[in-house]
Amino acid sequence: MSAKAIREATGKELLNRHLGSAAAKCRFVPVSDGSDWNTLVAQNPWMKTEKLVVKPDQLIKRRGKLGLIKVNAGLVEVKSWVDARMNKETQVGKATGKLRNFLVEPFVSHPQSDESYVCIYSHRFGDTILFHHEGGVDIGDVDAKAVTLEVAIDEKPSVEKITTKLLAKVTSDKKTIIANFIKSLYDVYVDLFFTYLEINPLVVTGGEVYILDLAAKLDSTAEFMCKQKWGEIEYPAPFGRDALPEEAYIADLDAKSGASLKLTILNKSGRIWTMVAGGGASVIYSDTICDLGGASELANYGEYSGAPSEQQTYEYAKTILGLMTEEKHPKGKILIIGGGIANFTNVASTFKGIVKALQQFQPKLIEHNISIFVRRAGPNFQEGLRVMREVGQTLGVPIHVFGPETHMTAIVSMALGIKSLPPEPEPQQTTANFLLPGGMNAQSPASSRKPFFQSTNGSSTSGNHSFDGEYSGETLFSKKNEGYRLGNANARCPKHFRL
Repeated sequence: MSAKAIREATGKELLNRHLGSAAAKCRFVPVSDGSDWNTLVAQNPWMKTEKLVVKPDQLIKRRGKLGLIKVNAGLVEVKSWVDARMNKETQVGKATGKLRNFLVEPFVSHPQSDESYVCIYSHRFGDTILFHHEGGVDIGDVDAKAVTLEVAIDEKPSVEKITTKLLAKVTSDKKTIIANFIKSLYDVYVDLFFTYLEINPLVVTGGEVYILDLAAKLDSTAEFMCKQKWGEIEYPAPFGRDALPEEAYIADLDAKSGASLKLTILNKSGRIWTMVAGGGASVIYSDTICDLGGASELANYGEYSGAPSEQQTYEYAKTILGLMTEEKHPKGKILIIGGGIANFTNVASTFKGIVKALQQFQPKLIEHNISIFVRRAGPNFQEGLRVMREVGQTLGVPIHVFGPETHMTAIVSMALGIKSLPPEPEPQQTTANFLLPGGMNAQSPASSRKPFFQSTNGSSTSGNHSFDGEYSGETLFSKKNEGYRLGNANARCPKHFRL
């Protein structure tokens, strides 16, 4: 499950199409930079005749508390309010960004007592429905106040169960309306693969249910199942972090590939950049960087996995290096090329793509004082690490290369200067992509031939099969040699069994 937030307008449009008569249709008009007010009013005549509500639609929480909602206003006042804020820098908590998208809706007049709160969210064991008979801006700590109904996977709560579990404090004249609404809302929630859906306030007045304020997330991995029901879905960047062209480029590569290529820029001026293989590894590396005090300097989050080709990895690496070398940092920058032990990704192939990008950016890497730390294992990792070591000798920037003998996240503490750099391990001798167990310095075969199997008293058991070297008294199928038989290239093999 990949939960991605959607705009309020998108969420309300989905409910308009699929919720049926359980609630009044949401009327709204999105306004963005360049919108023609005359056209909007012509298409939505109620904007001239009714009182309005206007608010930003950019994934901002607690807009009412922040003074980012204008209510009970006329069209002229709404236009003036939007114009005063459009493309203006706004501080929301620690984030600073520009307001570019607004939502205009009709004002629904109602007393505070008609407001309530409902939220549905998913977790690994099922779904949880939260309800509180009071809603609005001053609801406070919802987790402490709300009553909950746990819904198991593949279970559908009945109207009776919803009424009993959630609506004990709701007045009797509204219980049936709200219970039917929550049941219909949950059915849509499951059918459209929502992962989070919050309505605050939910207003019940005049026998109608009104959805006034909404926040929602969808499981983006369900797109192949829900494409027709969803239509075109936009997943906006969080407020204060505008989507970059480079992110869009990687997303486009990802969409056209069977591999996985993800990139999110967190802090373009950050010192610590990552190029991590594997979704799980990307989380572990990011957590380790933050745990060691590097959160404020972490520049990006992303991963490449699923056996991308050399060209795809080159494009991915080139994009990251381009962003990394746009700004200088007084302490220089760090690039962590990490990963666990790959299952089927060809490490040599992907590393060749990364090396190609490193060579292309060589002058900028030197100019920006970039240090590179590498740790990887998996199919053909010996060849990949060899290629990386070789380019390190010619690139002119420090490249520290480690394999599976080094813990996956150990390079993070080395990169941050918390742990001293150990002597780099002696590279294992290889030919093409294959490890030579005996190494290049093995002694020449003995001139004498010995039987392959030999009894403890020294007599031969098979004179037709012989191998080089002296017999050591060990058998191939002993517990001591199990690691070698199971494919561990670093395990000790009796010398009389080495080819």
